[in-house]
Amino acid sequence: MPPSNDFQELRGIWAQWDDDAKQLFYQNYGDLPYLLDIKVDRHLLRAMVQFWNPAYSCFTFGEVDLVPTLEEYTTLLRCLKIQGNKAYVRPTNLPTFVKKLMMITGMSEQWAAARNTPVPTILAETFRSLSACRRAGDGRFIGCAQLLLVWFHSHFWKIDKVHCRVFFKDYSPLKEAAATPRRDDITEERWIEILQNLREEDVMWKAPWMTPSEILYRCGSFDWVPLSGILGVVGYTPLLFLR
Repeated sequence: MPPSNDFQELRGIWAQWDDDAKQLFYQNYGDLPYLLDIKVDRHLLRAMVQFWNPAYSCFTFGEVDLVPTLEEYTTLLRCLKIQGNKAYVRPTNLPTFVKKLMMITGMSEQWAAARNTPVPTILAETFRSLSACRRAGDGRFIGCAQLLLVWFHSHFWKIDKVHCRVFFKDYSPLKEAAATPRRDDITEERWIEILQNLREEDVMWKAPWMTPSEILYRCGSFDWVPLSGILGVVGYTPLLFLR
């Protein structure tokens, strides 16, 4: 999460663009601009960190184990495929990269070709930051807090009583999140109490806007998924929480 002054500068730049330029950005880079309008609930974020398990790279809220998946973050950002000559990725031999990804994961060519996005790096650095904050008992979270909080709220639609609805093809979870006002006056202590007492029936295991798709839960013979981050590789184990 950039400092607030950086966010103000980014908002100012975005506001200067005309509609054509904004639409071109959405087409090339997904729904990233909506993150500029999502307010960070620092009380909730600090409470969530206390329930992060660095050993297994997942949250344990009461009876519930949850963690953002590659597929969920990809759907949130709606950056299904980023070309090699665009931002986020260094120029590389994409066909060779895709073949290597297929060999490592055992997934289809179609699946591998759609995963050339910044999501693994975003997720890896999110996990790394959560683990660092949890081990230190404090510290500054340097992942994308807005994205993490949108993901969190997406799994609690049962509580909000609005989980029964149809999501159309071009639905944008981030766009709706940016337009949805949320309370920010709940204290960290109250959030901790809420998260400690979560039950399985309170949570949707799959975000309601997720379309049926293959879930990467292992690489080769290993029941874990490596994520390539800025400072190295971080792993997580979707089998712990996928029901």
